[in-house]
Amino acid sequence: MTDWRKRLTPLPARALPGGLIVHEALGARARRRGLARLSWLPDDRALHLRGCRAVHTFGMRFALDLVWLDKTGRPLRVDRDVAPRGRRTCLRAKSVVELRAGCADRFLRAALLGGGYTASR
Repeated sequence: MTDWRKRLTPLPARALPGGLIVHEALGARARRRGLARLSWLPDDRALHLRGCRAVHTFGMRFALDLVWLDKTGRPLRVDRDVAPRGRRTCLRAKSVVELRAGCADRFLRAALLGGGYTASR
C-alpha cells in the first residue's frame, strides 16, 4: 500500500462531483500529521483541516495548493504552489483544504457545483 493510502484511507472521506475525494483530518494526530512526509498525493485526493487558520509545509516533499474556506464552506482565498518549508495564514478562514499543487481548480469546480464545501459530520 502506498504511503498516501496508509495515511488517508482510515480517515472519513467525502466524494465530490468530478471524482475528487476529500479526507477529513478530525483527530489531533491526523491534523498534526497532515500530508507531511508523504512522497506524493494523487490529483483526485485532498485533505480538509477544520478549525485551521494557518498551516506550515515543513516536512512536505511536494508543493501544495491551499483553499481557505469560511464557516459555510465557501472559498475565501487560494494559495497556489506553496513550496515545502513555508507557512501560510488566513485569519478569516475556518478551515483549509490541502491539495497537490495544480489541483485547487478541481476542488473549486466541485465546491461550486455543490454550492460550497460542507464537511461530513
